[in-house]
Amino acid sequence: MKEILLRNRIQASIAWLVVIAVMVIIFNLSSQVADTSNKLSTGVTEKIVLVIEKVVPSSELDAKTLNHIIRKNAHFFIYCLLGFLVMNALTRSDITKFYSVLISFGIGVTYAVSDEIHQGFVPGRGPGLKDILIDSAGVCFGILLFVLIFRRRD
Repeated sequence: MKEILLRNRIQASIAWLVVIAVMVIIFNLSSQVADTSNKLSTGVTEKIVLVIEKVVPSSELDAKTLNHIIRKNAHFFIYCLLGFLVMNALTRSDITKFYSVLISFGIGVTYAVSDEIHQGFVPGRGPGLKDILIDSAGVCFGILLFVLIFRRRD
């Protein structure tokens, strides 16, 4: 019995460390000045454009529009991951699924808001309500994915 409790505590601790690691990654990405952040996303966009042009040579892509789409999708997917991971950590911490959903949503949205406030202090960046909404949608989708994948009853 003690071994099972110890194993559960270790698993919960690891799950929370992963949540913190993702939060640190988000914070570090948000700390990049506008030029650095844009160079990173533009580099990703250029690689995607090259691949698409090889697959569909006749495509006429607007790299600027695609870059914007990639940036907004990055917001959605990193917060989707955060929502999923917070759900995992809470359920491993023996919180019922109902409360895990509520707490995960609260943590995810609060972190999204704090991230946008943080960006207000980064040169060339600023807070955006649209980003908070995109991040919050990502959190909700991550929570939903977790619930659908792990349908066990509490």
